[in-house]
Amino acid sequence: MPGRHFLFVPGPTNIPDRIIRAMSVASEDHRNPTFPDFLRPILEDVKKIFRTTQGQAFVLPTTGTGGWEIALTNTLSPGDKVLAARFGQFSHLWIDLARRLGLEVEVLEEEWGTGASPENILAKLEADKKHEIKGVLVVHNETATGVTSDVAAVRKVIDAAKHPALLFVDGVSSIGSLNFQFDAWGVDMAVAGSQKGFMLPAGLGLVCASQKALEARKSAKCARAFFDLDDHIKANATGYTPYTPSIPMLYGLREAMAMMFEEGLDNVAKRHHHLASGVRAAVAAWGLKLCAKESKWDSDTVSAIMVPEGINGADVIRTAYTTYNLALGAGLNQVAGKLFRIGHLGDLNELMLLGALGGVEMAMLDVGIKIELGSGVAAAQAYYRTANSK
Repeated sequence: MPGRHFLFVPGPTNIPDRIIRAMSVASEDHRNPTFPDFLRPILEDVKKIFRTTQGQAFVLPTTGTGGWEIALTNTLSPGDKVLAARFGQFSHLWIDLARRLGLEVEVLEEEWGTGASPENILAKLEADKKHEIKGVLVVHNETATGVTSDVAAVRKVIDAAKHPALLFVDGVSSIGSLNFQFDAWGVDMAVAGSQKGFMLPAGLGLVCASQKALEARKSAKCARAFFDLDDHIKANATGYTPYTPSIPMLYGLREAMAMMFEEGLDNVAKRHHHLASGVRAAVAAWGLKLCAKESKWDSDTVSAIMVPEGINGADVIRTAYTTYNLALGAGLNQVAGKLFRIGHLGDLNELMLLGALGGVEMAMLDVGIKIELGSGVAAAQAYYRTANSK
């Protein structure tokens, strides 16, 4: 099909031409004497993206799932208890991974369409008089349901309970797109992936560890080899990596972060909120609802849109892809078939999103969802024009 494919899933995201050019490099020796001059600034810049001066950043050839494993295995031991809120597919998968690593997971079941409840976490921590809970796991932005949780509020209740548990945060679909404050929020281990806000292909896991987490590593007994941060701490201190890195991806990462700094991290977050607000205006104009139960849960990186009774969300996705060359996100697990998702993160602007909304409207009409053609696009246009004039 002629023209550019419209990629509007919540990851992988569009890769800017500037980053593609930066990654087009010849192979080089990763043990050469000038490599530290290349790697060290990258690791320092990753810290800036996480908003930390106290933590230590690591970049490994893996994905966000690998980042989950890195965070847990480097700080905990088999049999340790962790507390995790489950309110979507990715919180569910992180819980499953923790159990497979030999951890005991106490699950706080939350309604899908909501996020982590600070009140429920506080109750569990206050009841844990012997401090058996070693960590609290929170997915900052749950892409399956389009929900963002309040990480700062979770830290407040951990402190209010005077509990020593580590705070683990999945920021895979938030870091680099939404406001994220590693130091200010008291995060101990945070995980990001290259294929979302960082606008890169999948393949890099970015992890940041607090000094408390690095101290916990010394007594952690979970088996680890490839993901052992001890090896990275030693090698990174000399400006190298413990094994062969993906050098083209590192060049891409450097360029991606340069783009973020040029825009300004606060402006990146504002742009994502601006774009998402236009999508939400379109959803309201269609007469449809988001999966997020209240506006306080709304995600600025992905909107999960509920389809009417009797309609299968998978049909919207299939039609959009096969007829209009538009890729949308599917409903997962409990919400499979009940919704479709529009990813609006990374390298995007208003006109790109308006094109996607136009394709969504045509696909919805094709499968029998009764909307007025152009209503959502017009609502988004009106929002963007009004917001831009302020």
